[in-house]
Amino acid sequence: MRKPFAFALMLAAAMGLAACDKASEDKAQDAQEHREQAQEKMGDAQDKMNDAAKENAEAAKDQAEANQKAAEEAAPATPATTVPAEPAKQ
Repeated sequence: MRKPFAFALMLAAAMGLAACDKASEDKAQDAQEHREQAQEKMGDAQDKMNDAAKENAEAAKDQAEANQKAAEEAAPATPATTVPAEPAKQ
């Protein structure tokens, strides 16, 4: 009587544990979903970095133009050719 009882008890325990544990297929599917989400997030981050790089390039271009205009304004104007005044008559 002990053998059939022990066998039934072991069988019930094994079935209970098997029902509680996820199958390896489920784990692999979950891992694939997480991998896909991570790739999407990496793609979004890369897009944001590209946008930031474009904005930095535009800002540098604008700054260079502003510096050039400031340098042009600060440079002395070329003297205009003037006609010499006639000497005063006495």
